[in-house]
Amino acid sequence: MGITGKLSAQIEVKCGGDVFHQLYKHKPHEVSNICSGLVQSCDLHQGSWGEVGSVICWNYMIDGEQKVAKEIIEAIDEEKKTISFKVIEGDLLEFYRSFKVILQVETNGDTESVTWIFEYEKMNEDIEEPFTSLRLLVKTAKDIDRHYCSLIK
Repeated sequence: MGITGKLSAQIEVKCGGDVFHQLYKHKPHEVSNICSGLVQSCDLHQGSWGEVGSVICWNYMIDGEQKVAKEIIEAIDEEKKTISFKVIEGDLLEFYRSFKVILQVETNGDTESVTWIFEYEKMNEDIEEPFTSLRLLVKTAKDIDRHYCSLIK
């Protein structure tokens, strides 16, 4: 058995957490329009947008290198505003036996935030934690927040 890990990053958002939940549930392909320097595309390979069991494929850049992640939507919880994606193909699986990405939207009083959670199992102890992938999602969250806030003004 490999070494398991969990990383998370929470970003306060001004445009409203529901924007993120709805975007990643129904229109993740629009992330590439908002964050074109970071995400080149998101394509539906099987199923329908926003449905558990659907398969989507992301093309993105990390440190100037083109990367790919094919994911299956494992779970959507409307009440908790979470979406779980399991990576089933792509660059991450060269280093990790398993990799799950969870998007969670939280409201605490007047503050809304988006939390990205990675749950993974490394191939071996020499593999680094996926900090660069987490930084990518933090950057996209900030870009998305700026984009939607500019539409409100």
